[in-house]
Amino acid sequence: MDSAFLISIITPTYNRADELAHLFDSIEKQNTNLEKIELIISDDGSTDGTKALVQLWKEKVHYKIKYISQENKGPGAARNHGLKTSSGDLILFIDSDCEAHPDWIKLILNDFKKNKFGAFGGPDGAKEDFTDLQKAIDYSMTSMFTTGGIRGHSDKMLSKFFPRTHNMGISREIYNLVGGFGNLRHGQDIEFSNRIRKAGAKISFIKKALVYHRRRTSLKQFFKQVFNWGVARVNLGKIDSDMLEPIHFLPTLSILVTIISLPLLSSLNLSVLVILLIFFLPLLFLSIYGAYIKNEIKILPLLLLVIPIQIMGYGIGFLQAYIRRFIFNKNELIGFNKNYYK
Repeated sequence: MDSAFLISIITPTYNRADELAHLFDSIEKQNTNLEKIELIISDDGSTDGTKALVQLWKEKVHYKIKYISQENKGPGAARNHGLKTSSGDLILFIDSDCEAHPDWIKLILNDFKKNKFGAFGGPDGAKEDFTDLQKAIDYSMTSMFTTGGIRGHSDKMLSKFFPRTHNMGISREIYNLVGGFGNLRHGQDIEFSNRIRKAGAKISFIKKALVYHRRRTSLKQFFKQVFNWGVARVNLGKIDSDMLEPIHFLPTLSILVTIISLPLLSSLNLSVLVILLIFFLPLLFLSIYGAYIKNEIKILPLLLLVIPIQIMGYGIGFLQAYIRRFIFNKNELIGFNKNYYK
């Protein structure tokens, strides 16, 4: 690689000062040449002392940290602000609630040298110091039985792979070709990846290039997040049908099947206990399996809550947006916007 080769890492942030230190420290511990790295913190109007924290960390690390700010416009606009100020031949994206595995950049560079990708995506996971709820949400988000098969956690994808900005990168050439992120509040990274696909770029899935994702810290926040993702998927499908596949209907379908099945089962004179077991046992088995895989038996009770919240939140958001956009042909649905992080 040319000695002048530079990597730009772009992180949008909004009132995440309590978590940014984890990101800064994880970049400092990368097993690569830190002199060729710039981390651009694109502040989307934070009011929590983010700027002061960044200034403090600038003096601690052995790589360049660049701080830029704007009034609150959303993560897509913040990433675009970062793109405009970036210098790297390779541009990486990582979210402010994430931290990178020590080999993250090294693995990405090795794949870039070998495969000359236009874009890449990688998985996210949990660390030992995460809360039990964060670990439960991590399993629910990454399991092949939930959404892991479409979000980039397996070599065998269940749908088209669209890199997402918690762990994603593009070459400078691709940025010059397709431009920046669109105006969607949610799902702008999938729409961006779709344009990269349409441009014919090579997209790599780098399974071992892991980031640790702290995610939401309450069930209420998690419900709002997955609800908005259900809404976003329909909005994406309105832009391009390639971004709406049969698998995306499954959470809504499971909700409708449950609603329809309950009165039918009741008409068979089955006891309430039997009916509950029919619906509860699959959830129980999946939750036990998740606790076993994560080697965290104490997250079992949380999985019994998190998994149905994910399915219901996404499914309800998807159904509401689908009726609005495809049946009544109305304008884009936003989902939760005010107090989204509360």
